[in-house]
Amino acid sequence: MAPCGRSTMAALASVAVYSCLALCLMSASVAAKLRVGFYSKTCPTAETLVRQTFNNAVQQTDDIGADLLRMHFHDCFVRGCDGSVLIDSANGNTAEKDAEINQTIEEEAFQVVYDAKASVEAACPGVVSCADILAFIARDSIAHYGGDFYDVPAGRRDGRISRASESTSELPTSDLRLGQLTKVFAGKGLTQAEMITLSGAHTIGVAHCPAFANRLYNFSSSSGVDPTLDAAYAAQLKQQCPTVGTDAEVPMDPPSELGFDNSYYQGILRHRGLFTSDQTLVSTPAAAAQVILYALDSDVFKSRFAAAMVRMGSIGVLTGSDGEIRTNCRVPNSIQLRYLSQ
Repeated sequence: MAPCGRSTMAALASVAVYSCLALCLMSASVAAKLRVGFYSKTCPTAETLVRQTFNNAVQQTDDIGADLLRMHFHDCFVRGCDGSVLIDSANGNTAEKDAEINQTIEEEAFQVVYDAKASVEAACPGVVSCADILAFIARDSIAHYGGDFYDVPAGRRDGRISRASESTSELPTSDLRLGQLTKVFAGKGLTQAEMITLSGAHTIGVAHCPAFANRLYNFSSSSGVDPTLDAAYAAQLKQQCPTVGTDAEVPMDPPSELGFDNSYYQGILRHRGLFTSDQTLVSTPAAAAQVILYALDSDVFKSRFAAAMVRMGSIGVLTGSDGEIRTNCRVPNSIQLRYLSQ
């Protein structure tokens, strides 16, 4: 290929700028279709009913909110925030919820969303989407554990397609490094700063040993342990995960497993990020500066996390006449009608 001259480079730069502007305008246009208070007239009790369902569930299982938050994230990164993660596998199709990466989300968490949908359907049949219910319940989970309560723009409609293979290819994994994570999030219209902010969700919940065992065993170092992992913490993790195949659960942020705070970032600064994808957040000066800011100021982290959740919640949404309002979050309406007509 011939080298580009200045005029060619300028033209390419201009195209890049206009392409970026087009993407930004498209994103803003989609987000504008979502609005706070979307159901104020058609189902004014919707958010209250969802919150009541969540509150009942968390009294029975105190850590269930972590799975609900992760479920919303996993939904939005595959086909956009369309509730497709809630659909059951059927007719030879393996749905997103049964992808290996989603196997650690407890069925109890899915049931909370299904129960919330049933409660809302009883009050307002065919009005509130499963995708919006999932967005509301993720917000309520954050607030329950101490994060900021924020307004959720609504108006999402539900998708009809759910494929496990897409979860496998679209969702970031725990072994990714900063550049890879940045690329994955950029593909969803999110910045590196928003990626670092949303990673703070790891301040609540648990992880299974296989997700980080590569840092404890057979690592390419003299000790076999990832040298970016604090030695005392590594020894503790080895006790909890004595072999590579151990499938035990450990807290992602041991100091505050059920507290939505900045402890996660403080842990990273002490080389106690559980995953490779956690510890990598300090691998460049710019990224490390953001981690340090959040480690010092919990209020800044919480407010920025709320804003990032609103941004994430607008990824690829279906609005207007696109998609549908599923009456049962487990099954697209067309399949339900086919079953009822048999």
